[in-house]
Amino acid sequence: MARSYNLADLLEILAAAGPDRPALVAGDDRRTYRELDERAGRVGHHLAAAGVEPHQHVAILAHNRVEWIEAMFGIFKIRAVPIPVNFRYVAAELHHVLSDSDAVALVAERSLLRRVQEIRGDLPGLRHVIVIEDGDDAEVPGAVEYEKALAAASPDAGFPERSSDDRYIMYTGGTTGYPKGVEWRCEDIFFGALGGGNVLGDPITSPEAIAANADQPPMAVLDCAPVMHGAGQWVAFMGLFSGAKVVLYTDHAFDADKALRLLAEEQANVLMLVGDVMARPVARALAEGDHDTSSLFAIASGGAPLTEAAKEELRAHLPNVMFLDNYGASETGACGPSVGGKEGTARFQMKPGITVLDDGLRPVRPGEIGRLARSGHIPLGYYNDPGKTASTFFTDADGVRWSIPGDFASLEEDGTIVLLGRGSLVINTGGEKVYPEEVEVALKDHPDVYDAVVVGLPDERYGQRVAAVVAPVPGRTPTLEELAGHCRDRLAGYKLPRTLKLVDEVRRTAVGKSDYKWARSQFA
Repeated sequence: MARSYNLADLLEILAAAGPDRPALVAGDDRRTYRELDERAGRVGHHLAAAGVEPHQHVAILAHNRVEWIEAMFGIFKIRAVPIPVNFRYVAAELHHVLSDSDAVALVAERSLLRRVQEIRGDLPGLRHVIVIEDGDDAEVPGAVEYEKALAAASPDAGFPERSSDDRYIMYTGGTTGYPKGVEWRCEDIFFGALGGGNVLGDPITSPEAIAANADQPPMAVLDCAPVMHGAGQWVAFMGLFSGAKVVLYTDHAFDADKALRLLAEEQANVLMLVGDVMARPVARALAEGDHDTSSLFAIASGGAPLTEAAKEELRAHLPNVMFLDNYGASETGACGPSVGGKEGTARFQMKPGITVLDDGLRPVRPGEIGRLARSGHIPLGYYNDPGKTASTFFTDADGVRWSIPGDFASLEEDGTIVLLGRGSLVINTGGEKVYPEEVEVALKDHPDVYDAVVVGLPDERYGQRVAAVVAPVPGRTPTLEELAGHCRDRLAGYKLPRTLKLVDEVRRTAVGKSDYKWARSQFA
């Protein structure tokens, strides 16, 4: 059977070449490459027997655990498409993603299915649910238990021939705040975001060539980021496709001391964090405790940048550590490493095919500001949203296709790119991206709120925090606690406003748009 860049094909090649190499560790669960591949195969056979067909979508709703990775590979086994779902979402957000993605099946932890049950009646297309046990006692009528499903599934390896064109979808927030499904070909995501089989060197030239990674010296990656997000997921798959052992941090809240103990126990060589929200606690834990970090040679960060201050705190205890602080986005993949800050912003050495374009799709001159753009291995567009696709993916006069998701940037004389932010509006709080308009809509639904504008303010631990400027209905004085409580059923916890400023009137621009610069000045 011809091999492709479908991720299940790549796993099978590695499992055949190095079946007994350690592949995955999560809590007390351990998998070799052979075990991971076999269990993923059982997931695939179960889904196929349940009626899931190639190209249909299967959602995954769980915290970090071996079943998450098994399920994703198992879905690819039958040429179906995994849909990672944020475990922090409330019922309304879950409804949007599960309905917008046309998910026909769902693999989820029992406790998280409580929220799904609230909206299950409004999801007629969701016809099959597999429950991962997590100690909860929620009733999920008609669901199948994960381990029972695998035990009853065929252990045979036979599956239909796959294609490099098989799809990979990652949901991300759009500029309106509604999550959008970024749709990639498997080949493009493999080379554009998953390391191309060689994270620090030239990518492989054929699927079969990945087998050589099973002969590489053993490596271990401790991934503390949630794998339902791009940053944590991409690092996990970079590790696996490099032939490394991937260790998932499984606690639902990050504890730096636990992470460092796990690093020592598994002799991890790379530690994956999410910006300062994890890096600063790690630095404090190193300062206060005696931790064995002799195996560690690199700290990676994704989802949020590491500030220079956080790096210096870590260097005080890890003087020889290498920082792999990369820029990436769901619409562009992994683009390049950080090379230091400039006036408080992030500066990156981008890969070939990544540049800064003006509104005419022409490269800007050094010192000019434009929009970050990538060509080559880029997504097909947004699933189920041709309008948003047309406003993000463009073809220039020479026929080159570009992904331009809206991040403003400037080109430096030395060829590096200084990232300025997505219109300077997106709020990055602890690696979670919050789009102000979504929070504004929720706030303005409160009976005491006449108008509102939301911005991000600097936060020492989380990078940024959500802040709201609110003009109340005359005679009303809503409190931060009241507004956050009102939004809690509409928004995930990380999107809730943490700071509030009441004003007589929210200032808007001449065309009626929110004046974000003015809003930030209210907190000066």
